Amino acid sequence: MIETIVGIIANPAAGKDIRRIVSQGRFISNQEKVNTLTRVMAGLEAVGVQRVVFMPDISMLGAAAVAEATSTISTHILDFTAFNEDRDSTTAAAMMAEMGAGCLVTLGGDGTNRAVAKGCGDVPLIPISTGTNNVFPTMVEGTIAGLAAGIVAQGKIDLDTITAPSKALEVRVDGENRDMALVDVAVSKERFVGARAIWDIDTLHEVYLARAEPASIGLSSIGSRLLPLGSEDNRGLYIRLGEGGEHVAAPIAPGYIRQVGIQEWRTVEIGEPVPVGLVPSTIALDGERTFTLGQEAVAEVVLTMGGPRVVEIEKTLAEASRQGLFRS
Repeated sequence: MIETIVGIIANPAAGKDIRRIVSQGRFISNQEKVNTLTRVMAGLEAVGVQRVVFMPDISMLGAAAVAEATSTISTHILDFTAFNEDRDSTTAAAMMAEMGAGCLVTLGGDGTNRAVAKGCGDVPLIPISTGTNNVFPTMVEGTIAGLAAGIVAQGKIDLDTITAPSKALEVRVDGENRDMALVDVAVSKERFVGARAIWDIDTLHEVYLARAEPASIGLSSIGSRLLPLGSEDNRGLYIRLGEGGEHVAAPIAPGYIRQVGIQEWRTVEIGEPVPVGLVPSTIALDGERTFTLGQEAVAEVVLTMGGPRVVEIEKTLAEASRQGLFRS
């Protein structure tokens, strides 16, 4: 019998960045994350998952969840040094995929899931939102997430019927892939990465969007005022910010709504390269400044269908019910 494995990647830094100072963003405590993890484990156990693998982290969220849970599931914390950086999530996702995990549960924001996407391969994700300005992960109760993750990991339902592919934005510099984002790429006039989190819209020159969600907060909300685009739409948006054109009212951060100047905007098709129009500059991926472009750099952003597969929780639980998987 093949062992059913679910991987859990919880980011201790999610929900704690500078946007708690400059806006009304809520603070997500480590204890709340541990509480969510214990509920995820309860859901996993209820559907027969045999093993849960955690990412190590400096706050020891996984270890605390194991200590508090009443679950009898076999648990394991991956053996590598955590640096409290994006690469921790990428490393953990790759190791979990290699171990044969059937599903990954993530706790974090768009940035956390971007890091996971670079390592998870074809393993489907259930992203639970615990960060700021999130579009990719959703607010879902941990118990429900655990039930769905366990059903997916057991492989009893065809993944094509309960998961959906996601879009990605590839950033190419001098002809080579440099990095990627799941929701937005922003070109900042700032010359340095600094505090990373994007909160001052006046520092931005261009925005590229894979999704423009009307009920979101952040850069995606700007695009949604022009043309709403969800995960199922095979298009994206390019927006050049600045005065001289129309304005849209958009919630840039919690409790912070701005009139944003739009100089130019248009839709972008899958596979269409769109040049970056400002160098030198700093590139922000999913809300965080990540790397700089030098004066001579030639960069472009390409919308692809290269994002991770995402579990559709309601479809999963409904299909499991139809198949009698919750009956004894």
